[in-house]
Amino acid sequence: MFQKGEYVIYSNNGICLVQDITTLNLSGVDNSREYYLLKPVFSSNSTVYVPVDSAKTSLRLAISKEEADDLIKSIPDIPLIPLTDEKTLEKTYKEYMRSNNCKSWVQLIKTIYLRKENRILKGHKVTALDSRYFNLAETSLYGELSVALGKPRDEVKSYIASCIDDGRA
Repeated sequence: MFQKGEYVIYSNNGICLVQDITTLNLSGVDNSREYYLLKPVFSSNSTVYVPVDSAKTSLRLAISKEEADDLIKSIPDIPLIPLTDEKTLEKTYKEYMRSNNCKSWVQLIKTIYLRKENRILKGHKVTALDSRYFNLAETSLYGELSVALGKPRDEVKSYIASCIDDGRA
């Protein structure tokens, strides 16, 4: 069970702060059922309620600073996604995003980045699918790393690059 004040990752909502564990006083809702009251960190005007008894499948604890540092160090060694064909591309991208896992998001970013570079070298445009999932993966990864590292989200990408360039990674 998660505690008030912890940061968690909740599917498409990204990194959230557990603000409370409470019951809901709404008609048609079991008022004995407990819910996590989550505040998405980068969407301050929204609130998410997740039933405590179903949270095991949809929530995970956000990574720590040490785990973030280890992840950044491992980025050069994280393998690309083995893509088989264009027909199953979106399905594969969705699986990696739904994994709710930082390493999978890094794999997605690296794979799509190289796909984009190869397309540009061949004189082709970057596909909308690649752009969409690249942005989703970056948003998810950088949001979580931002909180773990105590850095603004818009500085995380350059921080990662500097760590890799400096050999700290």
